[in-house]
Order: sequence, then C-alpha cells, then structure tokens
Amino acid sequence: MHSTGASSRRRRIRLLVAVVLTITVGLSTHFLGNGPLAALAGDALYAVMVYLVIAFVFPRARPLVVALGALGICTLIELFQLTGLPALWAETLWPIRLVLGAGFDPLDLVAYAVGVGLATVCDLALSRSAHAPVRA
Repeated sequence: MHSTGASSRRRRIRLLVAVVLTITVGLSTHFLGNGPLAALAGDALYAVMVYLVIAFVFPRARPLVVALGALGICTLIELFQLTGLPALWAETLWPIRLVLGAGFDPLDLVAYAVGVGLATVCDLALSRSAHAPVRA
C-alpha cells in the first residue's frame, strides 16, 4: 500500500506537468488563434489552469471543492475587470492582460464554467482509475 505522502507527490508531479501543458496550449491559442472561438477556448484553458494550480496546492482536496475554488477565483477576476484597473495596469505591464484580462465579458464566465467542468470530470475520472483494483 502506498503512503498518502507518496500519492500526493505523484499527484503534484502530474498536476505540474498538466499546468505546463495547459499554459503552453493556452498561450498558443492566445497568440496564434483569432476570433471569438479562440478567445473562449483560451478562457476555458485559463480556468483549467486555475483548477490545476489549486489542486497542486491542495492535492488531497476533493475535486468538487477544487472546482468551486477555481470557478470562484475566475469569477472574481472577471468581475474585477469591471473596475477598469486590470486594463489600466495592462497598459504599463502587458503580461497583466494575460493574468487579469482587460475587459468584462459575460461569455467568459461561461467559458470558465466549461473549463472548470472539464477539469473536474477529468480529475474525477483519473482519480477513480488510479484507485481501481488492478485485474490480472
């Protein structure tokens, strides 16, 4: 039987790899894609990345708790855009636009929900398969 510490370490390694892959695909979508579909895909990937980071920090947290946290953070960041501060800050330091966005769009909230939903389903499926008995 494996210790929970070793299990958490393995989970964190997988999550870290997933974060790097998600950021790579997300930045590719952002810089190489165009149009509203690419923007929504980028937003969904952003939400997946937030989910993965929370799961990395709290590897024993239940996927539904991680999902609520990720959706909450994404929603707060989107609502923060209504203040205009992220757009103002992005004029000075352009990477802020990648992290905080620049303008509120209610469709982004839908994309975040889709991204978090997909991440949760994948996490649940992977955690169930990891705990499934091995058949000979």
